[in-house]
This record gives sequence, structure tokens and C-alpha cells, in this order.
Amino acid sequence: MKARQTDRFASTMLWLVAIVIVALLIAFLGYILGRGLPYLTPDFFNGPEGVRGQLFNSFYLLALSLAFSLPVGLGAGIYLAEYAPQNKLTDLIRLSTESLATVPSIVFGLFGMIVFVNKLGLGFTILGGSATLALLNLPILVRVTEESLRTVPKSYREASLALGATMWQTLRKVILPTALPGLITGVTLVAGRALGETAILIFTAGMNVSRKLFDINPLAAGETLAVHLFAAKSNPLPGTNADQIADGTAALLIIMVIIFNICLTLPSRWLQHRLLGKDKE
Repeated sequence: MKARQTDRFASTMLWLVAIVIVALLIAFLGYILGRGLPYLTPDFFNGPEGVRGQLFNSFYLLALSLAFSLPVGLGAGIYLAEYAPQNKLTDLIRLSTESLATVPSIVFGLFGMIVFVNKLGLGFTILGGSATLALLNLPILVRVTEESLRTVPKSYREASLALGATMWQTLRKVILPTALPGLITGVTLVAGRALGETAILIFTAGMNVSRKLFDINPLAAGETLAVHLFAAKSNPLPGTNADQIADGTAALLIIMVIIFNICLTLPSRWLQHRLLGKDKE
């Protein structure tokens, strides 16, 4: 009887904590969106001080950083989980990636400024900013990939290999589809972090924006929405309403993250069903 009461008490407390967390999230989103949504007008995007360029740069930098980091991060995670021997070298690599994942982003920003802006002479560019973002996200991608693959039961591998499949076929047809939800979660986390990053981009991509529509020049300066929000509050331009700009930019960032997560999660669920051979009921 006492064990049942303890279980009910623990379940009630967990539910209360979950409700409080969800309520705080809803209150936070409601406050930000309530302040910023009224300012999301066509003039906010296309006016003389519109954020059309910053909006494009945010996704452009995100796409370039993922193009740099995904092949290396996923490949390194797959190697460590499936192919690497268990020795001191691989333990050192894991320790190094875990240590890099805890480094503050401003340190990566200073590193990017020294290497890409100064040493390589790129200046404040989208290319330098995206390369530095890739360095920031790389350790997280490696660890998430490795841990996702390790959650796949060993019996899956043994059954596939026993049927005559090669290791590559087992990896491609069995292990990766099973670990797909964890991999998608990792990519979503690093993408959301990149969308909201400021310290790195201030030092590498700069705080200027091209007024040319969809300027894909990687050697141009690339102010993003997060950097624009920082600039609007820290150094507002004379004659502008910094509070309205900041509130509208914050609301737009929230909407971007929500839409991005939805657009990434729903196709991944469909792809997982296809790869695992599950049909819709």
C-alpha cells in the first residue's frame, strides 16, 4: 500500500513539474509573440530599415554551416560508433569532442575572427561566419550521432549480418533508419542554435547587410536576425524605434524556429516510416 502511494505521489509531482514547464514555455512564447506580432507588417520586411536581408542571411548562413558540419559530424559519429576500435586514442577523441561542446560560443567567435577574418584575409563575410558556426556545431553533431547509433540494439546488427548483409548495407538499411529520430533531434538542436547565435557572427560575419535581394555572395557581410536584434537594443540608430524593431525581430525569430522545427520533423517521420518499411494504418 505504501509503495502504491509513493508511486502516485511521484507521478503527481512529475505531472506538476511537466505542467509548470509547459506553462512557462507558453507564457514566454505568448509574451514575445504578443509584443512583436503587431509590428510584423510588409514595411517591417521591405521598408528602408526592413529585415528582408537579415532574414535571408539567417537561413543562408544556416544552410552553409550545415553543409560544412553535417558530413564531417555524421561521418565522425558513425566511425566512432561502428568502426573505431576501443582504445586510448578513441577515448581521447571522445573526451576532446565533449570538451569542445562546452566551450562558450564567444571563444569560437574570437577563433573565427583570428583565423578567417584576419589570417585568411576574408574580412567580415558570410563564408567566415558559416565556417565558424560549423566548428561550433561539429562536436555536438559527433556526440549526438554516436549516442544515437549506440541506442540501436546489438541484435539488429547481428540479425542483418547473419542474413548475409555487409556492414555498409547493415548501416544504411538497419542502423541509420532506426537511429533517425535521434539524428534528426541533433540536427534540429544545432540548427536552432545556429539561428539564434550572435557572438560568433558579430566577430566573423559582421553587422552589415546587403540591400540586394537574395544576395548569395559568400564573401559579403551577413548580418542575421539575431545580430540585428542585438544591434537594435545595444546601438539603436537615431530616428528609429528600437523597441519596436527588437520586439518584431524577436517574434520573427521565434516563428522561424517553430516553422523550421515543424518542417524538419514531419518529413523525417515520413522518411523513417519509409526506411523501416512501415505503412500508414
